[in-house]
Order: sequence, then C-alpha cells, then structure tokens
Amino acid sequence: MAQHSRIEWTESTWNPVTGCTKISAGCQNCYAERMARRLHAMGVENYRNGFEVTLHPHVLSKPLSWKQPQTIFVNSMSDLFHESVPDDFILQVFDVMRSASWHRFQVLTKRSERLLHLNRLIDWPENVWMGTTVENAGCIYRIEHLRNTEAVIKFLSLEPLLGPLHDMNLKNIDWVIAGGESGPGARPIEPEWARDIRDQCVETKTPFFFKQWGGTNKKKNGRELDKQTWNQMPKVNRRSTVVGSGCS
Repeated sequence: MAQHSRIEWTESTWNPVTGCTKISAGCQNCYAERMARRLHAMGVENYRNGFEVTLHPHVLSKPLSWKQPQTIFVNSMSDLFHESVPDDFILQVFDVMRSASWHRFQVLTKRSERLLHLNRLIDWPENVWMGTTVENAGCIYRIEHLRNTEAVIKFLSLEPLLGPLHDMNLKNIDWVIAGGESGPGARPIEPEWARDIRDQCVETKTPFFFKQWGGTNKKKNGRELDKQTWNQMPKVNRRSTVVGSGCS
C-alpha cells in the first residue's frame, strides 16, 4: 500500500528517492531531514544512508500495484530534481507516473533551474501536477522557470512562508498553497503575508489552499484565514480522475 500522508493537500506519499541538501532559506528546519534521522536510528533500510541522497529502484513500480486511485506526493523525503539524481532515473519516475494513469501525482521541487532544463526531455502526463517552492521574495524566480515548462498542471507551494510575496505573476499557475512553518524552531508567519497571497489568488481566480499557520503547536493555531478555511484545488480534465507536488 501507499504510505498515508498527513499533509493536508495530498493523500499518500511515494519516495523513489530519499535524502537532500539545503539550498535556500526554507530548508533551514527541514522536516524530512528530522524524519530521516529518526528512521535511520530505527534501522529502516531505505534510510540506511540517513539523509544522503539515495535512489531506490526497487520502489519505482510501487504505484502500479496500488489499484485504488489516489493523490500521491512524489518524494516527500527528497527533491526529484536534486543534482545527484541522474536524468535517466528522473525519466523513469515519469514513465511510471504516466503508466499509473489512474493516480494523480504531485511533484514539488526547489531546483527549478534543473526542472526547466529537463523539460524538453519529459513527456508530460496529464496526471502529473508539477510545483515549485517559493518561500520568500528571493526565490520568486522559480515561478518563471515553472511557467516555462510544459507541465499540464502547475502549482506553487509558498511554505514555509518566510516573507511577503507581493505582485506575483500567476499567469498559467493552476494552484497556490501557502502556510507557515511548523515544528522545532518554527519561524513566524505574518497574517498580512497570507492575506496578500489570498487576495492575489482571488483577483486572478487561482485556486488557493491555506495549509496552516504553523508554529510549535500547529494544531492549536489551526488553518483558518479570516474565519474561513481555504481548500480550493486545481481545475483539470477528468481524464486523470479529478476536476480542478519534497523536502521541497
């Protein structure tokens, strides 16, 4: 079975790659790194290398055996476009996603330059949602890289939101997720940052999903924004079962 996920905007996870390295401010308190260290200490085989980038070819075919259609977050414990992941392995992951057409796959990367570079080699399936993380204004260039790919569904993860993101260009962006950082050492999110993003999405009619306020007790802080829960999702064709995605 797929591993059930507690992430609010997905259902399951699939990790043909584990491990990563920090490249920007959003990586500082990486939840995947903490979890990988814990799993390594428990002796879990796939985390024998801790948080070093590790390929797991034996996991590649797993989604083909999951008959119940579901939304699957790819590499919640890594970044598929990490420089240590060979091009051929990335393309194998896409081949599996294309073959498992009854699922929806969400791929999320901070390495938007490599994503754009490999775009020409990828035969983009309709059931793959491709996203990039933008945690502050210094990373906003990633949106342009994503926009210039041929991914059918493009989305932004503005989490952990570490600063304001004014006047984003949301043209051809199908979904925006935003949320504060959670866990040990969580950095605070300002309400006006979240409100500004919501307002940009409302103005451009871009589906908006507010995941959490975060903090050391994210359940207590909840996920309502101005007394409303924002659970909007992308609008896509029903060919991939829906109408309307790492340590990234």
